[in-house]
Amino acid sequence: MNELVNSIRERYLGTLDKISAAAKRSGRGAEAVKLVVVTKAQPVETARAAVGAGCLILGENYAEEGVTKIQSLANFSAVEWHMIGHVQSRKAQMVAGNFNFMHSLDSLKLAKRLDRFCAEAGRVLPVLLEFNVGGEESKGGWDASDESRWAELSGEFSEIFSLPNLRARGLMTMPPLGGDAGASRPYFIKLRRLRDFLSSRFPQVDLGELSMGTSSDFEVAVEEGATYVRVGAAIVGARHYNTENA
Repeated sequence: MNELVNSIRERYLGTLDKISAAAKRSGRGAEAVKLVVVTKAQPVETARAAVGAGCLILGENYAEEGVTKIQSLANFSAVEWHMIGHVQSRKAQMVAGNFNFMHSLDSLKLAKRLDRFCAEAGRVLPVLLEFNVGGEESKGGWDASDESRWAELSGEFSEIFSLPNLRARGLMTMPPLGGDAGASRPYFIKLRRLRDFLSSRFPQVDLGELSMGTSSDFEVAVEEGATYVRVGAAIVGARHYNTENA
């Protein structure tokens, strides 16, 4: 275990150094960017080692897998657990009752269910709105690939922003896969512009957070304004997929 902890710590600190350099290039301080260490498809032991290495924000894609880890590591109260993957409506209660933050709110229906379950649990859940800025059919989120249709999205968001047990904090995206890191830049720029557009439409809502960038392109994401980056394999190693989690 000590060897795993040391290995993760080395990669974690190296990633923080890269984030700091990228933030400096964009005229920001390193403190403006938060690193989510993605432990999806990793055993509990790896998540435990990540915490031992100093990782304090862990990201999960699957509700059941995430809750298992949250319960197993319940004595580490300083750790924040972030849901970063698609959540089926029937699993909204698990997310509402266990996670500290959600990056992947992708529908009004899900928002209403989360709000109801948060009310029952006596919790308020910070959320990010997920957008599909590349227009890919395989990607989740509201379709924001056509800028001329952004105004049409506003109706649903007005209702989401009024839900008392959710707190919209910003936007999230996953750009199309493939190509080098630079290929993601236009999509990060588009998400930032969409955030500015929605902020102008809803000035009463603080949408300052931008969750964008993964192991392959997080430095570019930071250069374009990311406040959260989601890095997994580059820190905790290759994943061990279990299709039952999907």
